Amino acid sequence: MLQNTLSRTNAVGKALLCLMTSALLFSIMGVCIRFASETVDNPTVVFFRNAVGLFIFIPMLLKHGFSFIKTDKLWMHTWRSIVGLAAMYGFFYAIAHLKLSNAMVFSYSSPIFIPLIAYFFLKERISKGMIIAAVVGLMGVLMVAKPDQGVFNAISFIGLGACFLSAMAFVTVRALTNTEPPERIVFYFCIFGTLISSIPMYWHWRVFTIKELALLITAGLLANISQLFMSYAYSLAPAGQIGPMNYIAIIFAGIWGFVFWHEIPDLYSILGISIILMAILGCNPTITAKVKQLIKS
Repeated sequence: MLQNTLSRTNAVGKALLCLMTSALLFSIMGVCIRFASETVDNPTVVFFRNAVGLFIFIPMLLKHGFSFIKTDKLWMHTWRSIVGLAAMYGFFYAIAHLKLSNAMVFSYSSPIFIPLIAYFFLKERISKGMIIAAVVGLMGVLMVAKPDQGVFNAISFIGLGACFLSAMAFVTVRALTNTEPPERIVFYFCIFGTLISSIPMYWHWRVFTIKELALLITAGLLANISQLFMSYAYSLAPAGQIGPMNYIAIIFAGIWGFVFWHEIPDLYSILGISIILMAILGCNPTITAKVKQLIKS
């Protein structure tokens, strides 16, 4: 029994590390998108993010053949792609029009919704710690975003909508990982995302500069590698249990915002980030135990 407990703890630790790596890569992707969005429209950015990912899977298809993409969960892949793509349009729009840290706040506030969605769709248990983490995290999110600076305007509603859709996509990924490998999940998201996003992108097509292409391709690569880490993380542990680790991306985004755009967090932002960290470390006993273990080692 002790061995099983240690095994579960190690699996959760790996999941948290993968999710943190995913958040870091995703924040760097946000930097590329922010720079690209200065001259490139949102539909084109979304298309490149998906299309670039397809090239990552060419070696896998050549090695494993079409057995690599064989699945009995096509409808779930389709649903995950639709909600994920809708969230992507909203999130990328927020990156282009808000401070990077604020945009990340909306994107990575999905853990607020994940436990509830996981409860209804996957029948995962919701502990008091998860509920407290969600409530405390929401307080931190509002302090970082600040209502007096536009949380309730149209752009922010788009960001919040993307947040909810992302939570639905994450929970669907969790369900898919019961039978599907992470690579297959990301592949189907890329193929469906590319096909759907090519429609609005068609009306905005033009010749792009080398700088624009470099930013778009880099963003696509980082996004898909981040997706692989995220999918693997949710294959190791329940969505509601590790979801709060997504908040760490807000801190990464704040660092990039300061480095590239001299965005300095005010007192409310610092307090909000501190509260978000409390939601991660104080309200989730598994994360707290793992952090203590890492400190001791």
